[in-house]
Amino acid sequence: MKKAVQGLSSRFNSPWFGRRDQIPPGSDARTKVIDRAMVGHGLFTPQELIEIHGIGDRMLELKPDMASARHAGEVAVVLDREARARRRAQKKLESAERKRARAEHIAWRRRTDIVFLGRGVSKGLADRVSKVSALESSGLPVHATPADLAQAMKLSIPRLRWLAFHADATMVSHYIRFTVPKKNGGVRQLAAPHRDLAAAQEWILESILRKVPGHDCAHGFVSGRSTVTNAAPHVGRGIVLNADLTDFFPTITFPQVRGIFRQMGYSPAVATVLGLLCTEFPRRIVTFNGITYHVATDPHGLSLGASTSPALSNLAARRMDSRLSGIARKLDWTYTRYADDLTFSADATSEDRVGYLLARIRHIAQEEGFTVNEKKTRVQRPNAAQAVTGIVVNEKLHVPRQTVRRMRAILHRAGTEGLAKQNRENRPYFEEWVRGMIGYIAMVNPKQAAPLMAAFEGLGRREFRR
Repeated sequence: MKKAVQGLSSRFNSPWFGRRDQIPPGSDARTKVIDRAMVGHGLFTPQELIEIHGIGDRMLELKPDMASARHAGEVAVVLDREARARRRAQKKLESAERKRARAEHIAWRRRTDIVFLGRGVSKGLADRVSKVSALESSGLPVHATPADLAQAMKLSIPRLRWLAFHADATMVSHYIRFTVPKKNGGVRQLAAPHRDLAAAQEWILESILRKVPGHDCAHGFVSGRSTVTNAAPHVGRGIVLNADLTDFFPTITFPQVRGIFRQMGYSPAVATVLGLLCTEFPRRIVTFNGITYHVATDPHGLSLGASTSPALSNLAARRMDSRLSGIARKLDWTYTRYADDLTFSADATSEDRVGYLLARIRHIAQEEGFTVNEKKTRVQRPNAAQAVTGIVVNEKLHVPRQTVRRMRAILHRAGTEGLAKQNRENRPYFEEWVRGMIGYIAMVNPKQAAPLMAAFEGLGRREFRR
């Protein structure tokens, strides 16, 4: 053994030295020495070494095939990576195409349809089913989609969407807001729509709302009716009861208005658009980071200034009118309503029913979403002037004496001082105001107005002679 070892060349000359990827062959001199040493130490038997080297020889035979397989595997990995890269690129192209197609579809939908008008109000826009028979039987235009409305109103879809869009805070308002003084003090806030919205509301009024009648007891905002027709049923009665509804228009909110159009037969989509066009938030102006916003302060309701609000208020109060008319008939009273002014009258024998009637008025109004203004509720008897919507009804219709006396005094002094000097309240178009007041008195009671009209025309003749 010692000689065998000494006869070996340097260990670094062995091609198998340090190899871990291959079992050295049994014919290798160095390997033989190592094998003899392992057998001598009892680590392996000669038979086991023969099997081990047989395995190594077989590995040497298969090595070219393994290298080929390894190369093929590496090629397969490269090809797989390239295929995956191509698939990723293809998916990116397909995704970009889908995004482009979706963007085109969204742009097309925005040009041709309305599917969103703000949070909390857009739920019904997907329902495009109208009750055609109900609409046709009422003589109403048949529309089922926002596109139908836009075409009928001669508006583009984007313009209609902009006019109807619901936003709690916006930099642009569709209304011009201003205040006017109330007769009993304080101010009333009005909101007049801008041109396009005003035109849309006018179309709704003429094409739809004027064709749907309110309750027969409603006299305000009804063609052919006035404060005179509202007051006439209460002439010469023993008791006249007046009640007033608080914040009548703003109390009628967007859900109620949308419901009115749904009851007519319009689809939820059309009813939503119409409801939003006819209602508006009370707003106040707020500046934040140098930007001015119009911020909502109360729920969406009818605006004091929209042409559609009067007709919609009558339709919203139709059920209340029906209930109040019913209780009035039951108690043998007469009921009429002019806007927010409720009037009941009866013979003096019904005195004992006043308390019960007042309670029923409050309860019915509350159940219908309205509130009675207790400060303006009054019971009038024949021993004092009984007034209904500003007209005295004790024995016949006539304007309150103080109003007639005031106009007589203005015209009398105008005969010597001129009409312009009588404008102590600085009214614009004062002459037209005087003419209008005389016309109003003539409408109520022509006999009261006759001397006033003669005096007014006499002023014109004197001015002409001068």
